[in-house]
Amino acid sequence: MPQLPRAVEHRSSRSIGPAVSVGAGILVSRLLGFVRDRVFAHYFGSSDFADAWRAALRLPNVIQNLLGEGTLSASLIPIYAGYLESGEEEKAGRLAGAALGILLLVGGGLALLGMFLAPLLVDVLFFRWSPDKQDITTALVRILFPMTGVLVISAWALTILNSHRRFFISYVAPALWNISMITAMVAGFMYFNLGQRDLVMALGWGALTGGGLQLLFQVPFVLRYRIGLRISLGRGVEGVSEAIRNFVPVLTARGVINLSSWFDLFLAALLVDGAVAVLGYAQAFYMLPISLFGISIAASELPELSRMQQQDRQALAFRVTEALRRVSFFLIPSAGMYLVLGDVVVAAVFQTGAFGSVETLITWGVLSAYAIGLPASANSRVLSSAFYALHDTKTPARVAYIRIAVSMMAGILLMIPLDDLGFPQLRLGAAGLALGASVGAWLEYILLRYSLNQILGTHGPGASPLIRVMLATIVALGLGVILQLTIPVTNPVFLAIGTLVPVGLVYLGIVFLLGEGIPIRVRR
Repeated sequence: MPQLPRAVEHRSSRSIGPAVSVGAGILVSRLLGFVRDRVFAHYFGSSDFADAWRAALRLPNVIQNLLGEGTLSASLIPIYAGYLESGEEEKAGRLAGAALGILLLVGGGLALLGMFLAPLLVDVLFFRWSPDKQDITTALVRILFPMTGVLVISAWALTILNSHRRFFISYVAPALWNISMITAMVAGFMYFNLGQRDLVMALGWGALTGGGLQLLFQVPFVLRYRIGLRISLGRGVEGVSEAIRNFVPVLTARGVINLSSWFDLFLAALLVDGAVAVLGYAQAFYMLPISLFGISIAASELPELSRMQQQDRQALAFRVTEALRRVSFFLIPSAGMYLVLGDVVVAAVFQTGAFGSVETLITWGVLSAYAIGLPASANSRVLSSAFYALHDTKTPARVAYIRIAVSMMAGILLMIPLDDLGFPQLRLGAAGLALGASVGAWLEYILLRYSLNQILGTHGPGASPLIRVMLATIVALGLGVILQLTIPVTNPVFLAIGTLVPVGLVYLGIVFLLGEGIPIRVRR
């Protein structure tokens, strides 16, 4: 059997460290995100104000989707990290300064344009909503467009820090964004006695303030790498042309993704009131394991793969295989937990105040639909990083177009019949959109694996490790169902602790007994 080259084996043996740093930062910010969403659910439930907030938060994401972390990482890190690897720090600094200047110009312009077009966007996408609901959404959008402009600059700081392997700082910074919003809601209700309308506006201002705090937290760390850093528009700066060439395919793909996101909002707004809010609650759970394990591993691998791009393709294939195995180790049980015990999870986090048992069950239904595509979506992040490291941004972009088209068609077809199911006040139509996303996620994963196989040769987590992980998942979830049915009905938080903690321990115990611990090195 071919062996992993020694230099690559050494890198692989310590590769889990950066992923842990990313995961730790994401865990802190995501946990605070759930605290934020729990407070939000308590005050707003699935009300019109909840719909308005979820819609307003998604609309300005056009700036983050086009210019944010994913786009910058794909286009900038391979070049910037290459300069660092060859000791050309001056070139790296000038490239970073040019990227910052371009982002300030483009991001600021888009934020102003979004504020100006906010009434038109809301009128077109949410024409079925009442004038009052549209007005509050428009007001929130005008606050949140500048926020996303600030978060784009924060994404630039993240890209620079990641290239220097300072992962934790990058990914823990959004904790301040969440803390600011939590503070705005709690203080607005408890100390200023605000009603729902005024409280949701306070939340918007808290989000804008939090975006600024997130950026300010990163600035001192970025300035440690200011050698050659001069803000410019990129004229004559080496590497800018290549970064733009890498940037354009990802930008167009992100643009299509953003249109798809807006289309999902448009479709959800055609359903019963509360559908937009429920979709947002389910997406919060859906993104947690993707962020903790998919994005963390993909983000930590991108700088390393970029540094390895000149090495033997077999070494890259080993590295990608290792990453896919680590993602599968975490994402398969996460998907199973959402499918089988999702009601326990949702109730423990959100069931309070205005968020009742009906909202819990409908959110579980939507989350289950998302869970079907969860492993594929997370693994695709790793595969995309491999392409980006090879300076190929076109292949992931082309695949993204196909995924989005399939997701939209499947979502529309499934949304209509599922909207007949549920409760009088809230139905399962949003689950159709989530199922469409899952279909698209699996198609994307298959196409990326096939395309990368043409470049690197055979790679992937392997059948035997996947079977062991799935077997451990099935046994652990079986125990979870028994515990859920036998533990006396009590506070949802206590039920979750009594059910999910044993499930996790049993899963870990079985996989270790089967010889499938957290993979650090690739075994072939």
